[in-house]
Amino acid sequence: QKAALVEARRITEPEHQRVVELGGLHIVGTERHESRRVDNQLRGRSGRQGDPGSSHFYLSLEDDLLRIFGSHRIQKIMERLGMEEGEPIEHRLVTRAIATAQKRVENHNFEIRKHLLEYDDVMNKQREIIYGMRRQILDGESQADTVAEWMEDLVLDTLDAHAAEGAHPEDWDLGGLAEALHRQFDVKIATAQYEEVVSHQGLADLVGAAVKERYAQRERELGDELMRALERHEMLIVIDTQWKDHLLSIDHLKEGIGLRGYGQRDPLTEYKKEAFDLFQDMVERTKAIVIERLFKVQVVRDAPMELPTITAWADAQESRGSLPSDARPGGWTPAAASTPTAARPVPAPRTPTGEKIGRNDPCYCGSGKKYKKCHLLQGG
Repeated sequence: QKAALVEARRITEPEHQRVVELGGLHIVGTERHESRRVDNQLRGRSGRQGDPGSSHFYLSLEDDLLRIFGSHRIQKIMERLGMEEGEPIEHRLVTRAIATAQKRVENHNFEIRKHLLEYDDVMNKQREIIYGMRRQILDGESQADTVAEWMEDLVLDTLDAHAAEGAHPEDWDLGGLAEALHRQFDVKIATAQYEEVVSHQGLADLVGAAVKERYAQRERELGDELMRALERHEMLIVIDTQWKDHLLSIDHLKEGIGLRGYGQRDPLTEYKKEAFDLFQDMVERTKAIVIERLFKVQVVRDAPMELPTITAWADAQESRGSLPSDARPGGWTPAAASTPTAARPVPAPRTPTGEKIGRNDPCYCGSGKKYKKCHLLQGG
């Protein structure tokens, strides 16, 4: 690598000398960029590493940069001095005006980025919460405590909706409560048990115990390991679905939040408030959907698949009339297939020379057919 670098320098050295003899690189700019960084990068292309060079910019007072930021002041000065249009101007006043305009543009762009960052910070905090929860699930951590907490919150919300704390027992909507418990938790409580309750705390204890007992029953039916896996699966699926819907709602909120300024309200403050409300609604929906699915989802265990034996294959071939009964491989009979000893491993097929041959390989007899459609049917 070092030798290649030396060779490259040897080749480019004559060209470098010719450039230096001509005075180096001279840059001519026809306008000034709104960012001083870009102008400085352009100037830096000349005079690199001690080489000679220069840069010169030509621009009009009608360029966007000067037209938007203060060219009218320079034009008034030109009119007082009696300068004609088209006459070149080289003065520190113009240079300062350009630098001032660039600073204003840079400050304006900085404020825009700062404002956008304040909007993004709202979603970033929500994103950290959701992604942290997903990471725990994907790492295989048990979510039993989280599910128990969500279940308790949902029970309290259901009670508040039909039997609010502080309400008289006669004002409780026990019918609606029973329907909600059955729909959400698949729980049925006898009417006589409701009649024995005389306080809100007693009702909360009754419902909470019934829900916990129903969930414990589900866990006994499925087993602890399967239940933990089911909790993680359902939480991950529901969180992903609800999060995507939430992101879409946030996009719709962003589209029109700027119009709040016409109502003398700060769009950023309104955005933070409504984004938080949307996030809270999303979390509550996630809890309700996950808990309901954990109580109602039916897990189907697949039965182990039985591998077909060569005897079963021969029976199928004979039933279609494609294999005579005396051509069964190994002399096996249907009677042997019904006994456990018949399901022994079958050796791989081989050619008369002892070489292994696949079912889809050309038959060794030279017929041009596949082995499975030729000598395999004949047991050879």
